[in-house]
Amino acid sequence: MNQQIIVDVAPFRGVTSSAVSAIVVVTTAGTQEEANLLAEELVARRHSCCVNILPIQRSVYRWQGKICDDSEYMLIIKTLESEYKAVEGAIQELHSYDLPEILAFNIHRGEGGFLTWITACLNKGAESLEDEA
Repeated sequence: MNQQIIVDVAPFRGVTSSAVSAIVVVTTAGTQEEANLLAEELVARRHSCCVNILPIQRSVYRWQGKICDDSEYMLIIKTLESEYKAVEGAIQELHSYDLPEILAFNIHRGEGGFLTWITACLNKGAESLEDEA
């Protein structure tokens, strides 16, 4: 379902994330299925405009007194500061880990049109063409 989204970005040239409070949230998942579920739910609930799923990576960490070495998928979640609690709650609700990694990073700068798109995607009151299809 690839649909082109058209946003008039002219008024937003030079906008930085401080104007829209954009953040990136990072988490990991142990399986492709769980990564897909998390990504799809976060976008469907309009908590994130886009989630990138990076392929299998190696994670070495200490857990319950042991050093563990596992394969995981990394999720990069683009959202707004105002959605952080909802993103965190959804990850905790859907995740299989006892203690999922949930880290948020402020975006200090970004292309104005992209930042506007993030805000537009997360507008829960707006009607969108892709929802009508």
